[in-house]
Amino acid sequence: MKDKKANKNVKTPKYIFVTGGVLSGVGKGITAASIGAIMKAKGYKVSIQKCDPYLNVDAGLLNPVEHGECFVTADGRETDLDLGHYERFLDFETNKYSAVLSGALYSELIEKERSGGFRGKTVQMIPHFTDLVQEKIAAAGQGSDIHIVEIGGTVGDYEGLSFIEAIRLFANRVGRENCLYIHVVYVPWINTSKELKTKPAQNALKDLRGFGIIPDVVVCRTERPAPRSMCEKIASFSGISSDAVLNLPDIDSVYDVPFNVLKSGVLEILNKFIGDNSEPDMKKWQEFSEKRAQNYDRTVKVGLVAKYVGNDDTYICVTEALKSAAAWNGVNLEIEWINAEEATEEDFAAVDGLVVPGGFGERGAEGKIRAATYALENDLPYLGLCLGMQMACVAAARRGGVKNASSEEFGAGEGQNVIYIMDGQAGKESTGGTMRLGDYPAKLKNGSRAAEIYGKNKVTERHRHRYEVNQKFASEIERGGLKIVGTSPDGKLAEFVEAPGHKFFVATQAHPEFKSRPLNVHPLFFEFVKSLK
Repeated sequence: MKDKKANKNVKTPKYIFVTGGVLSGVGKGITAASIGAIMKAKGYKVSIQKCDPYLNVDAGLLNPVEHGECFVTADGRETDLDLGHYERFLDFETNKYSAVLSGALYSELIEKERSGGFRGKTVQMIPHFTDLVQEKIAAAGQGSDIHIVEIGGTVGDYEGLSFIEAIRLFANRVGRENCLYIHVVYVPWINTSKELKTKPAQNALKDLRGFGIIPDVVVCRTERPAPRSMCEKIASFSGISSDAVLNLPDIDSVYDVPFNVLKSGVLEILNKFIGDNSEPDMKKWQEFSEKRAQNYDRTVKVGLVAKYVGNDDTYICVTEALKSAAAWNGVNLEIEWINAEEATEEDFAAVDGLVVPGGFGERGAEGKIRAATYALENDLPYLGLCLGMQMACVAAARRGGVKNASSEEFGAGEGQNVIYIMDGQAGKESTGGTMRLGDYPAKLKNGSRAAEIYGKNKVTERHRHRYEVNQKFASEIERGGLKIVGTSPDGKLAEFVEAPGHKFFVATQAHPEFKSRPLNVHPLFFEFVKSLK
């Protein structure tokens, strides 16, 4: 979670709180991550945290269509996708302290009360819940120069009021001079009257002030660049300095947001807050931005074979890893979404390579098996992630003689379950937080394509799965064209498979997309895209 390369240190940690108004999805996470990237580029040790008011204990059981991808930290916490943004922008690892949900806090309070920890006191939202929120913030920021906290939801939501009160009280704990409050609001463009309407933003600021927080910075999100007069109007109606009201319009790439933040004038405010006028070193970001924006002679088309095709956020780590890999390979990228339930050979033939991401359940599984089969038989580059590896093994086993090969997850009977449940996982199928989660090591066979790609034969990747390859079928899988080339250190779990002699066919039980960053692309994604050139 902490940046080990930081070369500065401040005597008292500084805290930056990012809240949102008007509507959700306004860009708080990207704003927070961009500020973190800038502070890191100035040489500070930065940590970052998301506080969500949902009553869920973690994000593991949230619907991916509604909430997007479930991100997994190195230490095994299932979290909101914003932590993926944090890791990509700051190029470091978050951890279990980086995500706080109301459900987990309530559980902790109730457990303490049931065990007599409150010694008969009446347990209340204030001070007990708000104190616990503050404790989580202080713990997550320990050892950092700057700790950034994003409060999920929208100011005014009933379930989020305790978090707003907690960050207000936090200033009493550490000193108001050590807290910077940033409020991100949406300013809509009304096409019929051809004007920006600032009233929703004014009301959002009034709500925040009503809860006792006067923000130091107001970020106005708009679809297009707005005149300075808009910011001045919001300032005049809200009692905030006009210099502190900034505009961040939509742009083509989220990775250019740090540059927009710098141009907005927020750097001057941040410098004053931390007492440092040095310029951030954004050279690497600038290089990536230029590569990403360039129009190359070669365009590669990647087919993403998935069952959730209505929400790009469901596979955002995968798509972002592909985009970054394309930029550093010097090619344009087109992602073709292939519905796994309807996928045909014509769909596979129309792309330069296939990626089959992770997932759960039988829906769309046969389409993923068809994708792996087509890739094996037509030398089409294939990258399988988690379920993508399992379905590749099923495809190979069918080719190798196990006619009805399938997964125990789908109800396959004895003799067919090429994929079966891991030891200790049976009976937990509907229980959150019980899968094999987080970082686990693997050993790769010398001379394998996987070892060549990583440049070593001992690797660590993040996991999120309950089922595994049944190595009893290793010979049938190998007859079908795939070879197990990576296992857990004890050899019990299959971690990597590949197709010998294939242009590129590598699949892993892990989720390497969680560790791919725009400035540090994961080698599996880099080499997959390279094979398409």
